[in-house]
Amino acid sequence: MKDVTQPAGIRISREEINALPLFHYRGEVTFIRTEEELADAVSRIKRLRVVGFDSETKPSFRKGKVNPPSLVQIASRDEVFLFHLRWVPLGECLASVFGDETIIKTGVAIENDLRYLNKLYPFSSASTLDLGSVAKQNGLDIQSLRGLVAYFLQVHISKTEQCSNWGKKNLTHRQVRYAATDAWVSLAIFERMLELGMIAPSILSNEPGKNISGNAAAMDMQ
Repeated sequence: MKDVTQPAGIRISREEINALPLFHYRGEVTFIRTEEELADAVSRIKRLRVVGFDSETKPSFRKGKVNPPSLVQIASRDEVFLFHLRWVPLGECLASVFGDETIIKTGVAIENDLRYLNKLYPFSSASTLDLGSVAKQNGLDIQSLRGLVAYFLQVHISKTEQCSNWGKKNLTHRQVRYAATDAWVSLAIFERMLELGMIAPSILSNEPGKNISGNAAAMDMQ
């Protein structure tokens, strides 16, 4: 496995990834099923500066058909919130997190997730940071979440549940673990990039911006 201190411009093979230890998030997971739980979760999330973010969508095997997102995952260091949109449809309360400039939402291909969520309930997103873009701007040819996890955290995550049925009302334990893991590792990668100087520490103290680009987040090395 290539070390993160090596010069930029490297890739990681599937074989190298699979040789790493398998990782599953095993911390606290809070499943949101009621409006009261939703309000409490959003209140707690709004006290955070950075969260890991992801969403899951029921796969479609029909050409041209795209299903709406079924699940939203938001992670802190110690807890992952799972918002199942069959139990609590996306509305003003949860959407307010996406538009909150004081909370950095970080993940992989995050704007794609938000674009599809926006079709369920219109909102303006703010303070998003795509980890793949940061990696690319630092010279790494690794943009997938699985690849970034391997490179920065030296473990591999399973993607076996990715194409499972996220639209059903009651998710399996494996689905819950998978969904929580994807959001939590996004935050862990952000913190590792910060530690390595790939993201400027000022991102945590500056006035939050509407769109945080990789260039704005990257450390100025001149």
